[in-house]
Amino acid sequence: MLICRVTGSVISTRKNEKLTGCRFLIVESLNKETPPFVAVDNIGAGTGETVLVVRGSGARIASGSNDIPVDAAVVGIIDEGTLT
Repeated sequence: MLICRVTGSVISTRKNEKLTGCRFLIVESLNKETPPFVAVDNIGAGTGETVLVVRGSGARIASGSNDIPVDAAVVGIIDEGTLT
């Protein structure tokens, strides 16, 4: 899991039919090890929020199906926490 900040959203009118109804967010890892990337959001996170993101097969499972073509998914909104 990655701790990320939501920096924006993406609107896609043409996409794989299995992605219809999905919301896409641009997220940036707080440790800055990876460039910003797109994650599917099924929980309603908003710009500026800190979120938990899973990648790979965990993202497909979190999106509700093993055959949905996603690589990253928001699985939680962080209300508070401590980075050490």
